[in-house]
Amino acid sequence: MSARIVFDLDGTLIDSAPDIRRIASASLATLGAAPLSLEETRAFIGEGIETFVARMRAARDLGQERQAPLLADMTARYEEAHSDTVTYPGVPEVLARLAREYRLGICTNKLRSPCLKVLRHLGLAEHFGAITGGDNPQGRKPDPAPLFATLMELGEGPCLFVGDSEIDAETAERAGVPFLLFTKGYRKRPPERIPHAAQFDDFAALPGLVEALLGPDARAASGGGRGR
Repeated sequence: MSARIVFDLDGTLIDSAPDIRRIASASLATLGAAPLSLEETRAFIGEGIETFVARMRAARDLGQERQAPLLADMTARYEEAHSDTVTYPGVPEVLARLAREYRLGICTNKLRSPCLKVLRHLGLAEHFGAITGGDNPQGRKPDPAPLFATLMELGEGPCLFVGDSEIDAETAERAGVPFLLFTKGYRKRPPERIPHAAQFDDFAALPGLVEALLGPDARAASGGGRGR
């Protein structure tokens, strides 16, 4: 049976910060507040939309009473926020390769509906046999429960988690799952301060790292992806 590889989404497979900045700034504009910078946007991403909105409010000195309306407005805009989102270099090719040999999943704090829409928009959805969003009943990372749920949906076998942030590293550590750190995402700390089994800044290196950690016997004889 092939091994399981679960990926974070934003900052790991895709650079979605420009779209998130656009919709967040549009929501702020409804209150006459200044738009977010790209740097602020990247700093606020990672722990789900509620936390993003709370951080955004704090940055613009907006009170708690603005949380619910801002959250509702931004959630509605999120549904189509993928026009400026791109994959990191090499992601489509590497996912296509890995999906032939392993079972792949997504565990993200992004809401599931926007997650599915951006994956379909970018032509990546077909590679994943399990997709867990931040609005799942198990909760959000760094709670390991959504990662466990994703792995369970993919079946049994060895596993890895691939992400870009402290949140992802903590999730993997709490789940007891080896973690691979993509260093060009939205992390806040230097890589050496984020626990990981291996790190990479180029997706071309990922298949080799996966094989080094899991061994050649973890690959499927044929057709690993889509949870099969």
